[in-house]
Amino acid sequence: MSDLFLGTLSQHEGEPPVPSRRSRSARDNKAHRSRQRRNRRRRSFLVVILALALVVGGGYVVKEFVGGLFSGGEQTVTDYPGPGHDSAQVVINAGDTGSAMGSTLVDARVVATVKAFTAAFAANPVAASIQPGTYQLRLEMRAADAVEALLDPTNLVSTKVTIPEGFTAEKIFARLSEQTGIAVEEFEAAAADPAAIGLPPEAGGEVEGWLSPLTYTIAPDESAAAILSTMVAGTVRTLDDLGVPAADRQTVLIKASITEQEVSFTEEYAKVVRVVDNRLATGMPLGMDTINAYGLGKSAMDLVASDFAVDNPYNARMHTGLPPTPIGNPGAEAINAALHPADGDWLYFITVDLDSGETKFTSSYDEFLVYKAQYQQWLAANR
Repeated sequence: MSDLFLGTLSQHEGEPPVPSRRSRSARDNKAHRSRQRRNRRRRSFLVVILALALVVGGGYVVKEFVGGLFSGGEQTVTDYPGPGHDSAQVVINAGDTGSAMGSTLVDARVVATVKAFTAAFAANPVAASIQPGTYQLRLEMRAADAVEALLDPTNLVSTKVTIPEGFTAEKIFARLSEQTGIAVEEFEAAAADPAAIGLPPEAGGEVEGWLSPLTYTIAPDESAAAILSTMVAGTVRTLDDLGVPAADRQTVLIKASITEQEVSFTEEYAKVVRVVDNRLATGMPLGMDTINAYGLGKSAMDLVASDFAVDNPYNARMHTGLPPTPIGNPGAEAINAALHPADGDWLYFITVDLDSGETKFTSSYDEFLVYKAQYQQWLAANR
């Protein structure tokens, strides 16, 4: 047996010496100092990072506080300093929001950005009263100055107002008032003065039916009487262009106004006129709900059974013949149809689908009742 494993193990050559306690302490102190230096470097690095963050963050706050006179790498102006130069015309449409106005003004180079304008719009307590129309403004205005300029009626060049076919005079006055700022009462007063608006004698002093449905450009200083005079002249011109004798004008307008109210498609206008003429020829009441509704000042869709018992000149179930006045203001196509009714023996018609406008015509009352049942089915399903 070998004696290599007998007795106490001795230190062999080549093995590291076992350090003394004193030498271990020195090395520990050195490692501790090294760790302290590394920690100090880490802390210094963190301090630098935090300082940079504060500088960047502070710059952002300063930028936002100042209001962002410049944005992006190219320093784009977000609001012009004003007061502006040269001139530009811009159109503000009815119902435009502050943002929509801002887009229009940016496109015209009146203001620098939509953001600047909407901020100025929101800051002005009366900005919502800006009227639609065409305005003469300057290029490169301050956004706040642009808001003030739109509130100044002297900058209003003109107003465009569109009157749809079939509108009643009451609706026309409301539309004109909304878009011109002229009170409804002024239009009513002008309409009550036939001579002031050029209303022909055959109208019998009633403006209904004589206000031509077109798009009008109205100057800011134009009066209610002048506006209505232009509209009446438009209807007279249409009647003259179609060769309508003065004695027939009112009758033609009444038939055309009924047609305009009753159906949705212009190709059916002449068929409705034929139904009117056929009923007049046989002495039947016209019996059209739109006529009754006009006399009651309500929509035909809002009529109830008791309404048909109201005896007034517009009760088309009680009285035969045409109503005493037009029941709206017809366009040129309806007027032309009134002059050229379609050929047919129809006595009845009914719109069976109010969404599609599908209308059926017949000379048979029994067939009309079938169509009426179809309409009632549609009504029950959709209303």
